[in-house]
Amino acid sequence: MTRLRRKALIALFLFTLFIFGTMMGLRTLKPSDGFSDMAPGMDFIGERSDRRRLDVKDVVVSPGQFHMGSSDTKVVFTKSDRDYSIFYDVHIFYYLWYGSPSMDNKYIHWDHVLVPHWDPKIAASHAQGRHTPPEDIASSFYPELGPYSSRDPKVLDSHMAQIEAAAAGVLVLSWYPPGVADDHGEPTEDLVPAVMDAAHRHSIKVAFHIQPYKGRTDQSMHDNIKYITDKYGKHSAFYRFRSSTGRILPLFYVYDSYLTPPESWAELLTAKGSHSVRGTPYDGIFVALIVEERHKHDILASGFDGMYTYFASNGFSFGSSHQNWKAIKTFCDANNLLFIPSVGPGYVDTAVRPWNNHNTRNRVNGRYYETSLQAALSVRPEIVTITSFNQWHEGTQIEKAVPKKTVTRLYLDYQPNQPGHYLELTRQWAENFNKEKDKWLM
Repeated sequence: MTRLRRKALIALFLFTLFIFGTMMGLRTLKPSDGFSDMAPGMDFIGERSDRRRLDVKDVVVSPGQFHMGSSDTKVVFTKSDRDYSIFYDVHIFYYLWYGSPSMDNKYIHWDHVLVPHWDPKIAASHAQGRHTPPEDIASSFYPELGPYSSRDPKVLDSHMAQIEAAAAGVLVLSWYPPGVADDHGEPTEDLVPAVMDAAHRHSIKVAFHIQPYKGRTDQSMHDNIKYITDKYGKHSAFYRFRSSTGRILPLFYVYDSYLTPPESWAELLTAKGSHSVRGTPYDGIFVALIVEERHKHDILASGFDGMYTYFASNGFSFGSSHQNWKAIKTFCDANNLLFIPSVGPGYVDTAVRPWNNHNTRNRVNGRYYETSLQAALSVRPEIVTITSFNQWHEGTQIEKAVPKKTVTRLYLDYQPNQPGHYLELTRQWAENFNKEKDKWLM
């Protein structure tokens, strides 16, 4: 009897040890940088219809003025006629450079040239020329709206409805000064009022993504900031951000900021600069692009308020590599800077750079997007940016795309998912991001 009792105790001890070891083993299988034991994006899909809404009666709230707890951007806004919320800490890059014969008398950007490689030997082994829409467009995917014009009011409204459906509260508008355009397009600054109005109808805010036009300097940037603030600052859709010091200021993204030396930026962005905007009616939150590791020190010396990564190709640059985000965030925290990681659904620009296949990042039916979103959440950012809504040339768009096959082209698509798949994923992650923020503040 004593022997049986001893055996039973040993068996019970071994069983308990087995259960304990199994549980510890399972714990190690959790995502090392995630917040959920479930697959990214899967722990809240069924909760969307049950999400409680703020009772805001058709009042448009300026995101920067709506302060919740200690978070500067933790804003959930719902109009009484909307079935879901949008979030002003989710920003999405947007492009206005497309044209079509019905609105512009010709195709613009959809007929983009095939950019030759800088090495003539490599360039000679790839196709040259330009695309010929509508069957052959400068994209590896085909938009549901076809090769559209950014001037079409119906297109603008469709875009705002899609962005609203994706829960992204801030549209980050690619911007050039009046009369200035990128190398392959035409000026579009005259379209900005229409974008602002369309965004306002969907309770979306607009921030400006200032592009590196020819002749951009710290002095011309002063003029640009003054122009934007004077012309659009009173518009209901103009985005303002509440800084850590409590100031409510416009937020500007500055693309390819590294092209201007830090000492020049300091003349604009530090209090002692010769034409400083600090403490003036044209002050703002200025966010620079980090590409190389050394840029973080240049950004700090320049007087910028933060940095973003933009590129949707993980590993393409130091800044766009997910594995470096924690180190960048640590640097930013130590120096009172915002770190705004940029996430994207994939990357493929071979329709315009046929020699750049090595930077392609396949979507894997949304898993690439979810991986990048999980990496962004792991560093607990104040804001997340999405690259992009409609940068079709680089295949980073989350805009609706459809299957398309022509005599000469077979386009990529979102199948087996629907055209709105990436809008739905974005909403799910925007909701999750804000749930996680609630936990960070506890």
